[in-house]
Amino acid sequence: MRGFVPTPATIVDLMVEKLFADRPPTTDSVVLDPGCGPGAFIEGVIRWCGDRGVPMPQIVGIESDPHHASIASERFSAVPQVRIVNADFLNQRDERYDYVIGNPPYVPITALDVNERESYRKVYRTARGRFDLYLLFFEQALSLLRSSGRMVFVTPEKFLYVQTAEPLRRLLGNFRVNELHFLDESTFVNLVTYPLVTTITAGSAPGDTTIVHRDGRNVVARLTSVLGSWLPVIRGGNQEADTLTLTDICVRISCGVATGADSVYLVRTADLDPRLRSYARPTVAGRQLGPGKPLSPIHSLLLPYSDDGRLLPEDNLGELGHYLSEGSRRARLEKRTCVSRKPWYAYHETPPLNEALRPKILCKDIGAAPFFISDLNGAILPRHSVYYIVPRSSDVIPELTAYLNSAPTQQWLRDHCQRADKDFVRLQSHVLKRLPLPARFERLRHTDSQLRIDAEAIPA
Repeated sequence: MRGFVPTPATIVDLMVEKLFADRPPTTDSVVLDPGCGPGAFIEGVIRWCGDRGVPMPQIVGIESDPHHASIASERFSAVPQVRIVNADFLNQRDERYDYVIGNPPYVPITALDVNERESYRKVYRTARGRFDLYLLFFEQALSLLRSSGRMVFVTPEKFLYVQTAEPLRRLLGNFRVNELHFLDESTFVNLVTYPLVTTITAGSAPGDTTIVHRDGRNVVARLTSVLGSWLPVIRGGNQEADTLTLTDICVRISCGVATGADSVYLVRTADLDPRLRSYARPTVAGRQLGPGKPLSPIHSLLLPYSDDGRLLPEDNLGELGHYLSEGSRRARLEKRTCVSRKPWYAYHETPPLNEALRPKILCKDIGAAPFFISDLNGAILPRHSVYYIVPRSSDVIPELTAYLNSAPTQQWLRDHCQRADKDFVRLQSHVLKRLPLPARFERLRHTDSQLRIDAEAIPA
């Protein structure tokens, strides 16, 4: 089964307790476990009722994987209140439920084929951008809740702040989000998800949400009117005001060049054939950036492009054309997916050289803390693991770099960015462009430069 992750029994019991808190089920109640797998949550409901002498509700487990469905059917064959359905939960439309509990599958858009992506986009408002199936499970489960029904899901916490999940956050504004309980990062062994248990009630006016933080703190927040990321409010901050942002003073905020074949285009500068020097530009990757590291590129990127970013005709490639055609290089280039729409020697993404080779600010895409460094000469071509920020005026680069490395900016980024393994911060263009700036940068808002911001790449 795609995206299936077993849920530890301790987490199952915690979630069932939240599901029935102050409202135990009756024999007429119907509990749903969507994507039930072998039945951990069904067993948890049975265990909770048995321990407390509460009558057993009706329980429906829906499972798309025939193997897991068969295991669950056999496991609960002696329990008449349990019904296992081998079906795709995302195609269910008829039944309504008093309770929904589960651990929906984590399946990113990259694991779906094109037909699946398009079919989901037609049906689900949460199937936008780089969506994950667990977002769709949220939407479907909420639509099947009866009035005053309750739902408890354990999912990655990312839906609280990523841009892709904004449709889900808007949808949740119509429900009572009772609680957000952040679980320990090691809850799911060998899987870094930063898990979160969300408890929701239908048919109730939106109100305060109890936040249970990983450090044990309990706070109360009002989330329903928050636009964008929920993290600042969850962490005790305020909703962002309409203010100057990094977008307003830049001509470009983007991740670096994606060649689709760095092994071909990337060469050590010390080993560069003199005949290729006119085609080469110094380049850096994210791992080469950080506090205390000098900005000293040791590699160069070979460019089959003119200085203004236009692809050179194949007949004009000269020595670079011979180099790219030698040995297995051309075969490697021709295997890339971009070749179906571009010449064999083109980069995967057309590099905006007239902006990328300007004075700018660089930052690695993932790190323990964001660190920004100036490229005042504009000579360095950033690769795909580097973000670059091109202000409208290069004169502001030292001052802006200092602000980006300041404590307020670091805190804002931690509140708004995705997190990766080891609690590292993952930057994205759409987050950087919303970064608020002090009023002293207002002088740079209005210039003759045209604003250009790259969107995050979304697979077709």
